[in-house]
Amino acid sequence: MLWLLGTPGMENYYFNKGGTTGMKQNLLKCLLAVSVFCLFLTGCNGNISKEDSSSEETSQNNGKNQGKEKVTLSIWAGEEDKEYITAVTQKFIKEYEKDADINIKWSPVVEGQCRTALLNDVLNGADVYTTTDGDIQTIVAGGAASPVINPEEIRTSNIKSAVDAVTIYGTIYGYPITADNGYFLYYNKKYLSSEDVKSLDKILEIAAKNKKKFAMDWTSGWYLYSFYGQTGLKVGLNKDGVTNFCTWNSIKNSIKGVDVANALLEIGRNPGFKNTTEWIKGIQDGSVIACVSGVWDESLIKDMLGNNYAATKLPTYTVAGKQIQMACYFGYKMLGVNPYSKNLDWAHKLAAYISNEENQKLRFEIRGQGPSNINASKDNEIMQSQAVQAVLAQSEFSELQRLGGNYWDPVTEFGKLMASGSTGGKNLQSILDNMVKMIKASTVG
Repeated sequence: MLWLLGTPGMENYYFNKGGTTGMKQNLLKCLLAVSVFCLFLTGCNGNISKEDSSSEETSQNNGKNQGKEKVTLSIWAGEEDKEYITAVTQKFIKEYEKDADINIKWSPVVEGQCRTALLNDVLNGADVYTTTDGDIQTIVAGGAASPVINPEEIRTSNIKSAVDAVTIYGTIYGYPITADNGYFLYYNKKYLSSEDVKSLDKILEIAAKNKKKFAMDWTSGWYLYSFYGQTGLKVGLNKDGVTNFCTWNSIKNSIKGVDVANALLEIGRNPGFKNTTEWIKGIQDGSVIACVSGVWDESLIKDMLGNNYAATKLPTYTVAGKQIQMACYFGYKMLGVNPYSKNLDWAHKLAAYISNEENQKLRFEIRGQGPSNINASKDNEIMQSQAVQAVLAQSEFSELQRLGGNYWDPVTEFGKLMASGSTGGKNLQSILDNMVKMIKASTVG
């Protein structure tokens, strides 16, 4: 009877059948039936049937985890984020322990690997993953990113450039967590003055004189770009969002491709230069007096150098007889959510929680990374960071990383060759032409 009264159109049945007298009789019968049914449900004490509410009562009154929703989430983040991710996810579990029995599994997968793994097998990808502004467009194009659930909050709580970095065709696809993904110069004031570090030539001269090293990673196209950014030679993503354009082999620019390559070869031969990813080890053992890195290394370098610690924007270097300011890729890190997550709502909750104001401050404390959150960025400790100030100074000579996947491998091989200081007898223009051909190659077939 209750179902009938709640069904559209049944009210007409009772009021029209049998005229006025029939209407009254049927209405009284209906009301009586309803009353009896309600008494049956409630009983003398007016309580909801225990059979129908066993889950709710168990959740509230019995064991802590009984009857609660069980939620399992996976997250991909770099090994360097382990301490931070562990701390934040533990807080998240405690925050929502009344709502669900939550289990979170972290796996050490760096940003570039996240992109590759997601695009190869999104169905088995992590529920939440770290990525960069350089990868997010490709991930979105591959159907591996779910739009954020709180776009207005993202817009109002983060700096505009960070929001722009996660906005694809008007839709926000990521939760910003940093706004300092760039690089600059760390140096040892025992050997180098603030005037010395304005010129790479001077840094190399002093390093060689003292049998020390200026350290930089040329096996990464991310860092090697620094020598091209202010030369007029360009590389970037085509409108298809997949393939690249590149003029690093140009013979028409005032600064030609071979000019930059010859400058790199000259640096590679300098006894004061070292191509390495282990600059921290070098600073620790005293062999490295300057290096190129980002805010993530500030805490370690500051502790090692003590009063001799300093950071500033990148120097100029000599190319084609000119002093050219070294550039950097400046970008942002964010959290993405897998649209195929079995716990999609909870995945979004986790990503939003990790990226909130409080936890971006915690990220700086643990990882030394500058926040994208507006309020977090005003924290006194963050404002006093030399590394944060250095990356801000470097941002004037920076560009957002917008690159297709074919950029990385050929530039890595080119960087290794340049760092050796020799082409091995190969024609330099041919080397550049071949590299550019691979950078521009289609990803299909």
